[in-house]
Amino acid sequence: MSGHNKWSQIKHKKAKTDGQKSKIFSKHASFIAMESRKAHGDLGSPGLIAAIDRAKKDSMPKDNIDRAVAKGSGAEGSTLSEVLYETYGPGGVAILITAVTDNPNRTTPEVKHLLSKLGYQLGTTGSSAWAFTKTHTGYSPNAPVTLSDTDGEKLGNLIEALETNDDLLDIFTTADEVSLDQ
Repeated sequence: MSGHNKWSQIKHKKAKTDGQKSKIFSKHASFIAMESRKAHGDLGSPGLIAAIDRAKKDSMPKDNIDRAVAKGSGAEGSTLSEVLYETYGPGGVAILITAVTDNPNRTTPEVKHLLSKLGYQLGTTGSSAWAFTKTHTGYSPNAPVTLSDTDGEKLGNLIEALETNDDLLDIFTTADEVSLDQ
């Protein structure tokens, strides 16, 4: 009688999808809180409106959005700060990592540990930021770097490892997108 317990199968699928949603919602909540802090809780701010719209596209519940706005505006007493980490990856690719955290003293060692596990080091301020231009959507590379297949695979593994941290918001690289898709 294999497969007779349908609920156990559903339970495992639901747990997996709920875990993925939770990760997405926490990233949206951090970004909304950061934009709310910048706008001092003004719901008419263009940055906050854009952040809320992105969260709604991913079906984030309204009460979660409201809590994130309240958290960012200081209503809940916690303060969030935006942190920028810099490093170099495989093939000499410059990497910028943006994070929104309530405790940089916890997030920085976590990022250092993730990088050192894969054989990389956290760079100093300005060590790789020169390779990017800040845009309204984030950072764009000044001179994209083409990677070999093995370096592209290593970079993909590095990015996957970094995305396990809930405080990290975005990861920008100077790698040419075409080489990563191969």
